[in-house]
Amino acid sequence: MPDKTKRTNQCQLQKKYLCKPQILPQFLKKGMSVSDLVDVFSHSGAFNAGRLAEACKLYCHMLSKDVTVGVTLSGAMTPTGMGGTLISLMEKGFVDFIISTGANLYHDLHFALNLPIHQGDFRVDDTELYHAGIERIYDIFITDELLLKTDKFIQDVTKGISNTEPISTADFHYLLGKAVLSETSSPQLSFVAQAAKYNVPVFVSSPGDSSIGMNLSYLKLQGNNLVIDTDIDVIQSTAIVFNSKLNGVVSIGGGSPKNFYMQTQPTLAQILDINKGGHDYFIQITTDAPQWGGLSGATPTEAISWGKMRIEEIKNHVVVYCDATIATPILASYALSKAKARKKKHLYKQLPQYVNELKKHIKK
Repeated sequence: MPDKTKRTNQCQLQKKYLCKPQILPQFLKKGMSVSDLVDVFSHSGAFNAGRLAEACKLYCHMLSKDVTVGVTLSGAMTPTGMGGTLISLMEKGFVDFIISTGANLYHDLHFALNLPIHQGDFRVDDTELYHAGIERIYDIFITDELLLKTDKFIQDVTKGISNTEPISTADFHYLLGKAVLSETSSPQLSFVAQAAKYNVPVFVSSPGDSSIGMNLSYLKLQGNNLVIDTDIDVIQSTAIVFNSKLNGVVSIGGGSPKNFYMQTQPTLAQILDINKGGHDYFIQITTDAPQWGGLSGATPTEAISWGKMRIEEIKNHVVVYCDATIATPILASYALSKAKARKKKHLYKQLPQYVNELKKHIKK
């Protein structure tokens, strides 16, 4: 290849790949806000500081559009106090529906019931904790008494539910949240309660895999007839995605909640023969790597192969490899300081209509 042609090709490639800002030393100033720090990362950030800045900008972009925003929640997030972050986002209309592990809902209830969760230490004798009636979640301590009181609350609420037809987890958590609003001393501390207040559906992708499921099974042994039908969860979550103009997710952790959200597009395309082309926006905060083959670490580009993400929207995917207790509050704080409050969608109240619309489009 002639030198001139080689130099031309090289210049074209450099222009393609060297289009972002130059990295410079990051000077920090006294009194900087969280959004100031993210902007520093945005202009001169690399590695996961850069990805976190991208996620913050992308989340704000999502909130400026008519995007139905889902949040998936796995790991022991509510015991760390993250429920307050979710409440702040719901108050501004920044979260339209939630898919969580059951454990996060269960531990959320402790706060509404004024049952204390304590900072602890991971460098302890767990046998000694067991004899003291204390359970450990890494460096968080809770007690047997706290668990038993929360169990009783769940059982009492469930006994008062009169539904004779099967219901979804979103239906159950709405009823649970309404009970927290009216029957506890501190409902403002519970994201389950505030989700019910703002009609934000809360799904649990594996309802039997938590203390809430354990309590419901106990009541069933006693003759309680409440039936939670997870097939209805699949229908309702898919109906939300089907009826939305644009769809995006903030996935905190990974696991079953992440997949439950992502599978709505294959449910439409593969099962119902309604191809919407995949989700439009994807943000994940995770510590899981893709090379182990697990869903928690699976990248949004891998999701394209399943039809879960739009092929043309690669620029709207960000994965932040970071502890969620660090990155999520920063992401939320940035959005709360930069994005305008949105009109709440009140999706829980829309579910019957959304399901009916989905039924109309199913090919016989």
